[in-house]
Amino acid sequence: MSIVHITGARPNFPKAGPVMKALASKGSSQTLVHTGQHYSDAMSDIFFEQLSLPRPDVNLGVGSGTHARQTAAVMVGLEDLFLAERPDLVVVYGDVNSTVAAALVASKLHIPVAHVEAGLRSFDMTMPEEVNRRLTDQLSDLLLVTSEDAIEHLLREGLSRDSIHFVGNPMIDTLIANQHKFDVAAARQQFNLRGDYLVGTLHRPGNVDDEVDARKVVGALIEASQQLQVILPLHPRGRDLLMGLGLSDAGNVTVVDPLGYLEFMALVSGARAVITDSGGVQEETTVLGVPCFTLRPNTERPVTITHGTNQLVTAETLTKRLAIALESDRPTSWPVPPLWDGAAGERIAEVIKVWLETRA
Repeated sequence: MSIVHITGARPNFPKAGPVMKALASKGSSQTLVHTGQHYSDAMSDIFFEQLSLPRPDVNLGVGSGTHARQTAAVMVGLEDLFLAERPDLVVVYGDVNSTVAAALVASKLHIPVAHVEAGLRSFDMTMPEEVNRRLTDQLSDLLLVTSEDAIEHLLREGLSRDSIHFVGNPMIDTLIANQHKFDVAAARQQFNLRGDYLVGTLHRPGNVDDEVDARKVVGALIEASQQLQVILPLHPRGRDLLMGLGLSDAGNVTVVDPLGYLEFMALVSGARAVITDSGGVQEETTVLGVPCFTLRPNTERPVTITHGTNQLVTAETLTKRLAIALESDRPTSWPVPPLWDGAAGERIAEVIKVWLETRA
């Protein structure tokens, strides 16, 4: 049985790694495709080096573009590949444009699709990721979910209970496997961090595309920096706008380029708290026990709130919520979602193996 894995953006790689490793131990024939949706070394290639992931067998090199152009470029490239290889299963990850593109092409060619991280819902259709994940789930034959709330979402949308499998979170497999490599002392020294500090990440359109919203976010970050130094690895998306709105003049905010996985996770591990709009960071801080403030009106990962250290904030409420958290020590114990235990890749591989054998 041949399996093709589709990755395209930074969050996909630490999810795919544990699944591919587990399937390889079962003797599966696998092809790894990198669509090139994220194409800089710091945002993709370094993941393969640091996490010992297999190098992609195919790189489509689609690069950036509008949602339509990027998705179309991925579809054209994958159609040629799927027609040539005719895999028995296509595995897609998360909710980026490459995810839905692969699901569309495979389903039209009658190739089964497995969706890792199925069923997550923000119920905010202004988010392109919400569109991608909803469509991908409708097209998938295997729905591999990371949390129990995702099961209910899929059932309400009319998907078969037999296709849904609660397997846990493979991104956490990668975190647990590499946690011993997170060098907090080196991160402090590299960025001249004195005492307690905050880490920030921002890239969502709702925070960095519109000038009015971005101005509020910049103001909130500057206010946060009056409590603790802020280190901000800043995605290219919106960087010029944020810097132009005053972030470049904030004396206690250090803006740096995007970091490799190990460097970024070392910063997060040692942080007093994290300010983010990233889905993956909400999950990672949940396991690490780092207070997380998510600058969004909603989250597709509510389990990080009910079983973790995450809370939703606005630009207006961030300062107050942060001050309350800083009055207390970092938690010494906290709930962690079920099956976020470092063995999700093994469970996913077993589900895929049994499904393919049954289908054969």
